[in-house]
Amino acid sequence: MEKSILDIPGDKSFLSDIDVAISFKAFIDHLRKRVEEEDSSRAFIYRNALALFEKYNVYDQDIPLDKIPEYYELLEQCFVCLGPALVPEKELAWGVGFPLRTAVLYGTKLLYDMLRNKKGDKEAYTDIRKEEDYFNERLRFMYSFVLNRLYKFRISAVAEQDYAGINTETGLLEYFKVHVNTDFIEVTAKGELPELDVRKLLGQIKDEVGPEIMEGILPLSLFKFRGIVILTVSDITAEKAVENIENIRLARTASNDEASYLNVIQSLKSLVGSNKIEFDLFPFVKVNDEPVYGYTKGGSGILFQVWGEPRLSPELFRKYAKGYFAKPIAFYSPDISRETDPKYAFLEHFKQLGVRSLALLPVFYDHKPVGVLGMHTQGDDTFDEYTLSVLEPAMPAIGRLLQIYIDEFNMEIENVIKEKFTSIQPSVQWKFNEVAWNYLHNKKKGLEAKTEAIRFSDVFPLYGAVDIRNSTVERNKAITEDLNNHLTLLAGTLQALQKEHDSALLEEMIYKCDKWKEMLAQGQLNANDESRLGLFFQEETLPYLTHLANEQAGNGLVSNYLSAFRDFSSNEHGNRYELEVSMQMVNGVVNNYFETEKEQLQKLYPCYFEKFRTDGVEYDIYIGQSIAPGKPFSHFHLKNLRLWQLSSMAAIARLTYSLLSSMSKPLRTTQLIFVHNHAIDVSFRTDERKFDVEGAYNIRYQMIKKRIDKVHIRGTEERLTQQDKIVLIYFDERDVEDYLPFIQYLQEKGTLRNDLEYLFLEDLQGLSGLKALRVGVMLDGQPHDA
Repeated sequence: MEKSILDIPGDKSFLSDIDVAISFKAFIDHLRKRVEEEDSSRAFIYRNALALFEKYNVYDQDIPLDKIPEYYELLEQCFVCLGPALVPEKELAWGVGFPLRTAVLYGTKLLYDMLRNKKGDKEAYTDIRKEEDYFNERLRFMYSFVLNRLYKFRISAVAEQDYAGINTETGLLEYFKVHVNTDFIEVTAKGELPELDVRKLLGQIKDEVGPEIMEGILPLSLFKFRGIVILTVSDITAEKAVENIENIRLARTASNDEASYLNVIQSLKSLVGSNKIEFDLFPFVKVNDEPVYGYTKGGSGILFQVWGEPRLSPELFRKYAKGYFAKPIAFYSPDISRETDPKYAFLEHFKQLGVRSLALLPVFYDHKPVGVLGMHTQGDDTFDEYTLSVLEPAMPAIGRLLQIYIDEFNMEIENVIKEKFTSIQPSVQWKFNEVAWNYLHNKKKGLEAKTEAIRFSDVFPLYGAVDIRNSTVERNKAITEDLNNHLTLLAGTLQALQKEHDSALLEEMIYKCDKWKEMLAQGQLNANDESRLGLFFQEETLPYLTHLANEQAGNGLVSNYLSAFRDFSSNEHGNRYELEVSMQMVNGVVNNYFETEKEQLQKLYPCYFEKFRTDGVEYDIYIGQSIAPGKPFSHFHLKNLRLWQLSSMAAIARLTYSLLSSMSKPLRTTQLIFVHNHAIDVSFRTDERKFDVEGAYNIRYQMIKKRIDKVHIRGTEERLTQQDKIVLIYFDERDVEDYLPFIQYLQEKGTLRNDLEYLFLEDLQGLSGLKALRVGVMLDGQPHDA
């Protein structure tokens, strides 16, 4: 036992103006009670202790702090009566302290060693509490003591505080909890006990005000405190080290990443109690479900030397990592120099780096492997299996930390894709992941970071277009009808005004209205004329009629027209509005159909499916081995997609036909498929953020698609595309060999009509020899041979 006064430096929780002193009175009362109650052999211990205290005659005395060495015999009796009898003194952190102050008067050597090595909390471990928080905790504790003892009013208070200390042998932080037993402290009022407004106090506590408010209600200077405290300290290094790792996980950022992992390693060293053991964190990160190098070198970096890029190629690393994480098991050897089994050939590289003891522990998160925790020693230092068991409480926290790193790694990949590319379809996401990782990899190594070209070679293209029949004609017709209706209304308004307010200006406006109506009737209106007519409404007639309205001339007529003009200008009324609503209805149904089908197609074989909005909906599909390298591709996958093309076009024709009764402007659709029976190459264009064909021959495919939508049958003025029909455009008879059996199949099912046509098409600029198949779609209510 140590017999010295140890006042913890920097303990700001002590209040110097409180009347407090050492006294044995409460402890002597405790002994007298135990002597009366106890009839076992311990009664002898209590009687001897009580006799010694009575010999010193200290019952009503305050003991000055500087006189305490004269009473060490009494402090030893406190330990005899209160200390655990079976715990060896060298393993016990126990002591007697000054009341309400962290000053030790007498105790075990272990307690003194811990407190002498005490460090500030901010230096010791990650903690969100501030110094004033500890001060307030102690103040609240003292008030709880006063209220409980004198007013029989209980409020919660913390009788424990956590500290960190440096182990002088290892140089590592150790954490401990100090419990303060206040059973042997008495508090009395210096004068008459002040009355206390309990309701007001409850309100203060409910509002969670600071303890300084309590000082205004009930100053501590009104009381005196006498007695001793019993201090018990327990080792919470394991608990605190794990808590520290969790706090680091929550507080780490990219800017403090290196320092955060260093703190994690120090926490692990504190946990095992050895500064000779080195730790490493090796996260298991993947791109396209394939292992790749990570970047976090938490620890000594030895795992990255053995398993990283300097020694292993990406392919070899992938092979080893997949093999290990397919069946992750722990490895431990107290001395790897003695391991000669061929299955431990991988240890050779650790031996070359001077490793002695080695443990490789798989780390899991949510039952899935997320990395490896390595620990090793060098030289003559070793560790045993017990050390591994000490690590067990920290493994879940390490798992959560590595999962955070994996999530951040995946987020970095996604950010590169979003920055450099665009929102990517799942079927080709793997390629973008691969390129993004290569970009990050080079960037992290300080190499030139360029984004590679995204290419897919030898893919088969499928193109389809659903167009609204005569959409341009219908739109022009609707615009003409709206303009004509408005001109009629305007001319009628002007003519009515002329009867009451005749003027040359009105006559001129009426004349212009008639001329515009003649032009509309002749179908001569072009875009430029439409713009000029708009100016006539906005800059000529509208200001003049507004002027007349202000003069109260024909106010009712003008008001009616101005209201109609607002509706006309809003584009939310009239024929054009009804047409747009009908077109949106058609396109919405078609678009939703393709969205649903796109998901189903991916289940058969991954393909790239991109839609385009025009007056209708167009799509490009690319399918081939390079889209899904890990899944064998055959011609049957292509045939399946071609059958889907035909059946989906028939389904869309029926869907849009079923909308006719609910459309303000009835619209019909045409369905077109361009058959290109040869594989092409496509690449991602970062400037336009979409895929496009590569090579002169392949570009011709793209050119054909843009020119065939309005093609005519050779020698006629008839458009190839017709409502409720499907057309397939091709060059060679072999191109449609897959489609012909499918057409027959769908005819026999009653999906297509028995009206298949073989057609030759007109020559287009730079194109000749185009052919087409055209077949009708069976619609509800129509006879099979209609």
